[in-house]
Amino acid sequence: MSTVASSPLLKLHPEDNIAIARNSVAENQECAITDTENVTARESIDLGHKVAIQPIAKGERIRKFGQVIGFATCDIEPGDWIHSHNLAAGELSLDYAFSSDVPAPPALVEGRTFMGYRRPNGKAATRNYLAIISTVNCSATASKYIARELAQTSLADYPNIDGIIPLVHKGGCAMQYDGEDHHQLMRTLGGFAKHPNIGAYVILGLGCETGQGSFLSDNEGLVQLQNLKEPEPMEPLVLNIQDIGGIRKTVDYVSDVLKDYLPKVNNVVREPIPVSELILGTECGGSDGNSGVTANPALGIASDLLVAHGATSILGETSEIYGGEHLLTRRAITPEVGQKLIDRIKWWEEYTGKFGVVIDNNPSPGNKRGGLTTIYEKSLGAIAKGGSTALRAVYRFAEPVTEKGFVIMDTPGYDPASVTGMVAGGANVVCFTTGRGSCFGCKPVPSIKIATNTPMFERMQDDMDLDAGRILNGTSVEEVGREIFELIIEVASGKKTKSEAQGIGDEEFCPWSIGPVL
Repeated sequence: MSTVASSPLLKLHPEDNIAIARNSVAENQECAITDTENVTARESIDLGHKVAIQPIAKGERIRKFGQVIGFATCDIEPGDWIHSHNLAAGELSLDYAFSSDVPAPPALVEGRTFMGYRRPNGKAATRNYLAIISTVNCSATASKYIARELAQTSLADYPNIDGIIPLVHKGGCAMQYDGEDHHQLMRTLGGFAKHPNIGAYVILGLGCETGQGSFLSDNEGLVQLQNLKEPEPMEPLVLNIQDIGGIRKTVDYVSDVLKDYLPKVNNVVREPIPVSELILGTECGGSDGNSGVTANPALGIASDLLVAHGATSILGETSEIYGGEHLLTRRAITPEVGQKLIDRIKWWEEYTGKFGVVIDNNPSPGNKRGGLTTIYEKSLGAIAKGGSTALRAVYRFAEPVTEKGFVIMDTPGYDPASVTGMVAGGANVVCFTTGRGSCFGCKPVPSIKIATNTPMFERMQDDMDLDAGRILNGTSVEEVGREIFELIIEVASGKKTKSEAQGIGDEEFCPWSIGPVL
């Protein structure tokens, strides 16, 4: 099959019965798709949306990427716009074929480095923050006041500190003590406390909450000031507002404590560190019909390059793997690894079913306006971020990621929660693809924003770091993937992303609460 480069329509796979609009198509516009295929649009087709290129009978499978994305709900003629009015998810029967197509490991590339901070415990940092870790929503306001006071009075004298971040959230109480939700929150908070991008921290609670700071410290094995150049292995500083005597006293006291930390946290110098020590978190949000055509597969190329350099790439958003999991189980290094993914998929089916929710409700109104129709279509595009190497491990939310190579973490599709889990697991760089234009940052880790289409990139240049929409006009996926790889190394070495330049990232810390709230 030879795709016509000048055509506004793009056929992605020889078995597809639809094409994607890489530019807007007018009603009655005749389009050459390949050297042997033509279609006339029976109505206008927006960028990223789908058009039938063959007759499709009611109930027949509709294919994109060579995979089933749903079933026709009525007879469809060539040139018809295909979307929610004539396409539904339906039931798929998937063959998981565990470990049947495990790719050979890529040739290892050695010698490439980035400029990062080497912590005394051996971990590699890409940024250097000081954190106030709030155990419960009731201490969130005090944590914000402390960070604001320090930022206004102290940071100008400490150029090696990227900021003071209050890690605040809406939970921490009204959950089962020592239950699954409790441990997941503690695992998340502990992951941020131990993250190499946090030079030092204090734990701040109210005092009467379920999520006690002492429980966090004991269960997560926290050691205070572990990431300083000259670490002080003392017990973490766990403070409670009720013990100190209220908000004002707490702000004054903790601010004084943290001011003493500032010179120590500032005492760092970037040095060459092997690229193999990067852990990339991959995310897509505000996706559109071109996400799986441009930015996500290009990020998959970058993921493969990182794996070839001995690094780690994390694919999250289990609810956006749904319907495409059979492509990942084939790549699982062992059947047991593949089964772990299917166990999480089944958990999601049970979890959503308790609330009368079907996972195909996942594509948001914005996703649909951008051309996505079913969860299968969205998932097939989303998993392209994971590249093509073997799946080596599957982790629970916020579990420490220790395996090198391509791995999956069980996270929800909600972007702030998903990225929070990957960062808690150790991700020290994030790449975030978007078609509609998500504005996202995730302190203490830099977030690289990759646009799936050029019109949005040009409209939102203050927020987007790289335009992958060029792929629709002839730039190769491989070329853009290599650009992303090089940008990851630059950002890990200290180059500020667009979200960092705007100070975005304080509000995006979002531990995933699985409930119930008591």
